[in-house]
Amino acid sequence: MASGISFGTDGRVRTTHRLYLSPGMFGFGRLASYDYFEHLEAGLIERFSEAGAIAEIFVVDVPPTASIRRRAARLAELVARTSHDNEGPIHLLGHSTGGLDCRIVASPGVHLGVDRDVLGWTSRLASVTLLSTPNHGTPLATFFATAKGARLLYALSAFTFVLLALGTPPLTIASQLVIAVGRIDRQLGMQIDLLDSVTDKLLALLDANRAREVRGYLDAIKRDQAAVIQLTPEAMDLFQAGIDDRPGVAYQSVVAMAPLPRMKTVALSVLSPWRVVSYAIFSTLHTLTARVDERYPCAPARIEPEVERLLVAAFGKMPDAGASDGVVPMRSQLHGRIVWAGLADHLDVLGHFRARAGAPHRDWLSSGARFDETRFNRMLDAIATGMLEASVSKKGVVA
Repeated sequence: MASGISFGTDGRVRTTHRLYLSPGMFGFGRLASYDYFEHLEAGLIERFSEAGAIAEIFVVDVPPTASIRRRAARLAELVARTSHDNEGPIHLLGHSTGGLDCRIVASPGVHLGVDRDVLGWTSRLASVTLLSTPNHGTPLATFFATAKGARLLYALSAFTFVLLALGTPPLTIASQLVIAVGRIDRQLGMQIDLLDSVTDKLLALLDANRAREVRGYLDAIKRDQAAVIQLTPEAMDLFQAGIDDRPGVAYQSVVAMAPLPRMKTVALSVLSPWRVVSYAIFSTLHTLTARVDERYPCAPARIEPEVERLLVAAFGKMPDAGASDGVVPMRSQLHGRIVWAGLADHLDVLGHFRARAGAPHRDWLSSGARFDETRFNRMLDAIATGMLEASVSKKGVVA
């Protein structure tokens, strides 16, 4: 069996690290030739290489909104299938719902309905990284769990893929999406027919092969929405009671929030019509996510003083309970060691942000966070450093 140790051309000992990435509710790993984790993968590989280590990255293919337990079992099986020939350290990284997949897999005594040997690799697990993860749920899931909310989730998932894969969609289609969802926050309902029409028009922008694959992905959302229910604040209250951190494993989190939407200011200051429309969609998501139930506040029971000081340093003041990245409340993202906190929206932290001309990044929605390459690189530095330090703490591992 391979030892997980190799030698570079300079004679240096190089450890092979296995990194497993799990996407969130709006995520799809690799779909129709587009790679959701592309920027994150490239950044981590580069940083491990600079540290004299090798990073082999695997992306789990999970049903987007299926039960978190089912998603976690798929992750465990991927690790078992691909890590048996290597004794090097293993790292799990999840974005959004994917972070919960990682926490369940790592939890001691978890029952995933898989053979015991499928979890035999957990003794090599060095770190669990959580990016914008709803550890305490999100009010947005409460809305998505309704019949109308499910239709919106379907449309937004199509919208997300088209945005990331093709760039800005036609303004008329985006404007129709704004009209279809614009009254949600005032509880006056949606224009369902228009929402379905927008979804069809978005898919029509793709070539036949891509459209077929994306429809298959969207159909999976229709067939199984267990994760949507499980992400509600009430359900995640039970999750917290039953899932433990594994001793000896480093848990680290990336915590993000976007500024409170102010449409009037944006409309006056932004010249691009597309960015105004995009911001309107983000504003609706942010408003839904800001709904706070005092019984289930999407936050830990107590925020430690050192964590509060870190958040104040990152944001200028302690964010209130309604602060979020547009999808997940900021306080819900708190778990383990906070390695990076700052202004960003839900997909900025994956590298999907508005960048300088010629850069390979494509934005998701205009959020006003002004996330950029400098912040992204600092975040990647912190994540990679945490992983490498966790590996050193494992007995006999050379970083």
